[in-house]
Amino acid sequence: MGKSDFLTPKAIANRIKSKGLQKLRWYCQMCQKQCRDENGFKCHCMSESHQRQLLLASENPQQFMDYFSEEFRNDFLELLRRRFGTKRVHNNIVYNEYISHREHIHMNATQWETLTDFTKWLGREGLCKVDETPKGWYIQYIDRDPETIRRQLELEKKKKQDLDDEEKTAKFIQEQVRRGLEGKEQEAPIFTELSRENDEEKVTFNLNKGACSSAATSKSSSLGPSALKTIGNAASVKRKESSQSSAQSKEKKKKKSALDEIMEIEEEKKRTARTDHWLQPEIVVKIITKKLGEKYHKKKGIVKEVIDRYTAVVKMIDSGDKLKLDQTHLETVIPAPGKRILVLNGGYRGNEGTLESINEKTFSATIVIETGPLKGRRVEGIQYEDISKLA
Repeated sequence: MGKSDFLTPKAIANRIKSKGLQKLRWYCQMCQKQCRDENGFKCHCMSESHQRQLLLASENPQQFMDYFSEEFRNDFLELLRRRFGTKRVHNNIVYNEYISHREHIHMNATQWETLTDFTKWLGREGLCKVDETPKGWYIQYIDRDPETIRRQLELEKKKKQDLDDEEKTAKFIQEQVRRGLEGKEQEAPIFTELSRENDEEKVTFNLNKGACSSAATSKSSSLGPSALKTIGNAASVKRKESSQSSAQSKEKKKKKSALDEIMEIEEEKKRTARTDHWLQPEIVVKIITKKLGEKYHKKKGIVKEVIDRYTAVVKMIDSGDKLKLDQTHLETVIPAPGKRILVLNGGYRGNEGTLESINEKTFSATIVIETGPLKGRRVEGIQYEDISKLA
């Protein structure tokens, strides 16, 4: 075992001493070697290996600089994307976190002299949103991932659809109010001033209910039993009239009012409500991504577990392997007519049913609900992506 071997005590001691970040001026980017002091860096510069690296760099210095610049840019943006996402953050915070890794690419080996130059370059290239404040430069990562853009478009489309439904409901309510007011003649109220002819006279208000009750009590106290009988007969006649009027009001209530129609519209809106996630346990799905290789492409599996709504643990039917996949890498499986299915989206979400028929022209199916309060209902026009075969 030589003096400079990896497992010699001296080599181990050197690695222990060089733990953590050290001074940048004693670091050689070409050799990727960090020296502990000036004497060590001087000895390294005089070494044969360092001289060979300098000869290689002198042949094409621009190529090495471009390589280091690209590595620095990729690592910096990857850290910014994973650590901070699309949040607005100070560029110095990201840089300090980046250089905390010992094997990072140093900026003095790239085409940018300072962090400010690099930040301005990111803004010019459209990789980040850059703005200058009294506290320094702030950057914000621009996520151009096609999957992220697709989800944002779907969310905007859903919000627009909800706003359209609210506008339709408001217009419908206004129309019902207008129709109700057309059949009635609006009587303008007549207001009169409170006046009295004599200053000593008291102002009294004639309330019908109170007047009737007071009159009835006064009459009952002054009249005899025969008068009480006539009053009782009159009360019975009033009861009959009130019962008849209540029956007529019940018949009127049977007719649909504007409120009932609005409630039906709300129920219909809930029934047609959709979500951007459709994964459910114990359904059969097909893998459509090619990133896993031909072994799993177009193969079927069973969803065993759903994680965070958009991710599923899928057990392959052929091999029995378990894979953790996003819902964008999966699609539903339509069984043969007569087989059992599960509704994954829409108003019937979560209900089990039987596939009755398939319409290939409209990419839809007809199903019969078998569970829940809507058991036995036949539903047409269910899209392929809203149902899947049950395991």
